[in-house]
Amino acid sequence: MAKNTTQKLFTDPVVAGLRAGERKATVLLHESLDAIDARNKRVNAYLSVAREHATARAAEIDAMAPAERGKLRLAGLPCGIKDVLTVEGLPATASSRILKGYQPPYTATAVQKLIDAGAVIVGKLNCDEFAMGSSNENSAYGVVRNPHGEDRVPGGSSGGSAAAVAAGMAPVTLGTDTGGSIRQPAAFCGVVGVLPTYGRVSRYGLIAFASSLDRVGPLAGNVRDAAEVLGVIAGHDVMDATSSTAPVPDYTEGLDKGVKGMRLGVPAEYFGEGLDPEVREAVEGTIARLKAEGAEVKPISLPHTRYAVPTYYVIATAEASANLARFDGVRYGFRAPEAETLAQMYRKTRDLGFGAEVKRRILLGTYVLSAGYYDAYYKKAQQVRRLLAQDFLNAFAEVDAIVTPTTPTPAFKIGEKSDDPLAMYLADIYTVTANLAGICGASVPCGVSKDGLPIGIQILGKHFDEATVLRVGQAVERLQETA
Repeated sequence: MAKNTTQKLFTDPVVAGLRAGERKATVLLHESLDAIDARNKRVNAYLSVAREHATARAAEIDAMAPAERGKLRLAGLPCGIKDVLTVEGLPATASSRILKGYQPPYTATAVQKLIDAGAVIVGKLNCDEFAMGSSNENSAYGVVRNPHGEDRVPGGSSGGSAAAVAAGMAPVTLGTDTGGSIRQPAAFCGVVGVLPTYGRVSRYGLIAFASSLDRVGPLAGNVRDAAEVLGVIAGHDVMDATSSTAPVPDYTEGLDKGVKGMRLGVPAEYFGEGLDPEVREAVEGTIARLKAEGAEVKPISLPHTRYAVPTYYVIATAEASANLARFDGVRYGFRAPEAETLAQMYRKTRDLGFGAEVKRRILLGTYVLSAGYYDAYYKKAQQVRRLLAQDFLNAFAEVDAIVTPTTPTPAFKIGEKSDDPLAMYLADIYTVTANLAGICGASVPCGVSKDGLPIGIQILGKHFDEATVLRVGQAVERLQETA
């Protein structure tokens, strides 16, 4: 395995220091750019870097009067953006050939909120094509490598977002999570990744994969910075009819309260066959330490978990086939040359423009939505989805949060599962349930394997209770600091 040369630049909180003027935006940006120059050719996290614009913006923020800078919640914070989120003036390819060269005329709401709060956009980050994948091997622009072992995957689909933080290329990034695509790469790369409740963060400006499952959320080197960024990007958006009007609390306020008196549920279904012994040891050891800190640990059951992966892949592929129908070579992006008819142009554009995994999911989704199969597959999957959601509602009547492994194994080797889509899909077994149920969650580092690969613990919370998830995450982080 390649030597672990991960930079430990941003594990300490940076947002508060920037706001107070204790840290310089230009210095922090140069640290990020230096790391990009040193490592991006190998790690391949960034697809584009807005060097000149970012440098000018950081200098502008450093030149502000302290009172003016103090009003900006993210004053000068360098942020990388997953390439499925639009940013005016920067490419938005969704890591696909079919959108090569596309520059959107508008900025996603979540990104605009970062900019309005003083964040500095560093560039666009590599991902699985149209966010479809669990390893970041499906990008049309090359595989992303895990900074903790460059022969290993960083996880997907937000692998570039996680790898950028782990390699010191940005203190905070934005990713998206449809079935685990923030939490799984966060676990593989040893960073913090937050899944907000569905509707908590606007999806306007997100190139959609599965509209009822997609979420936008932050990845960071520590829980406090993730909480700061979530507080900025959360909230209602008139441009997104699915965004919630629920009030957004200060997620940093209760971070240090600890877990004493909290009830933490441990579902037996997440600790069964297929769980790597090292992952089990790290997660169970962390749960035991949380109990020693005063938490009440309760065994619970989520009985429909075994149906989660097939349910997810029926619903997600169905929605993907509908969402990706717009990429036809007519309106934007790539158009296949030498097509004699409109039908030929459609076929050739999609054949040349989409990668193998995207084609696979479009075909699956079209099949489950087709006449004669809709009731047998898609309708049935939606019924099972309701049962999964009810499992969580029942559990949260008894506990404040649920703790599980984030992934069954540490990061696997590049190419190890490429020829076995089913094995790849099963890597999401612990994460897809939260997306199907609409609840919130996070992955926080909780240990390291014998090969030096990070292990993450997943914390799941009630709808719109990200504050509790982050509070438990902060307790886990503090335990790791004292280990």
